[in-house]
Amino acid sequence: MTPRAALTSSGTVVAASLIGGFAVARATKRRELGGAVLLAGGVLAGRTWLRAGVPQTVGLSVLYVAAFGLSHPLARSIGAWPSVLTVATAAGIVSHAVADRVLTHR
Repeated sequence: MTPRAALTSSGTVVAASLIGGFAVARATKRRELGGAVLLAGGVLAGRTWLRAGVPQTVGLSVLYVAAFGLSHPLARSIGAWPSVLTVATAAGIVSHAVADRVLTHR
């Protein structure tokens, strides 16, 4: 993977957009702005996922939305930031393993 590709890997984008979306929503008190960050991150990561294949794109899209959704009930147990960091890390790792790592080994 080239240095530029490492900066825009789908795993990095997924984790950053989940964290960034939450941070924007919290800082601005406007959930729709956080949602815009999530949408932009999903579209950007989706471009990489599509190169890995349609089944991978579908699965990783579901994972991305599920990670966002799971962060809410998880926050009641461990707190908002720990929840967001947990789901962002997990989703980023899976995205890297399923799409980015596969693409670099082709």
